[in-house]
Amino acid sequence: MTKVLVLYYSSYGHIAQMADAVAEGAREGGAEVDIRRVPETAPKEVVEAAHFKTDSAHPLIEGPDALTAYDAIVVGAPTRYGRMPSQMASFWDTTGGLWFQGKLIGKVGGAFTSTASQHGGQETTLFSIITNLLHHGLTIVGLDYGFQGQMGADEVRGGSPYGATTIAGDGSRQPSPVELAGARHQGKRIAETAAKLRA
Repeated sequence: MTKVLVLYYSSYGHIAQMADAVAEGAREGGAEVDIRRVPETAPKEVVEAAHFKTDSAHPLIEGPDALTAYDAIVVGAPTRYGRMPSQMASFWDTTGGLWFQGKLIGKVGGAFTSTASQHGGQETTLFSIITNLLHHGLTIVGLDYGFQGQMGADEVRGGSPYGATTIAGDGSRQPSPVELAGARHQGKRIAETAAKLRA
């Protein structure tokens, strides 16, 4: 069975919800799925002052070597000034040994994100994640336009051909049904693609 890892960092729970949706889609695509998060690196006083969500149903990833056990890796993180946050970047900075040995070449990858506003850097954040995956030799699967939910301007909605997204506003807006459906669609496509490449 194809194995998919959904790896994420979430400050306020939006990306954690999207990670669950990506995982649902991947399971629908026939994969065995694990959801893991990367460690918090912000100082405790910053976490408390910013009211980060610190409880999670998902365990921490065991370390970079854990990536080698999967056929596909889907990475989710919120944006920080148009790029992935330091927590996720710090994790990928520990994967140099895997890169040197080519341990992730041939796997399938994807990215998803959230921003406060519609123009808050969703696509550049997705590319900052995807760039790491491409350096490791992963084949990227985005959110194709087979998912029509990302089309239209009748309501606030996330979505990008480069990956599923959500818009958090001041933090009170939660991922919409359409945005979660996009995450499920991408997860399913990643699982299906990984299965085909594995065959």
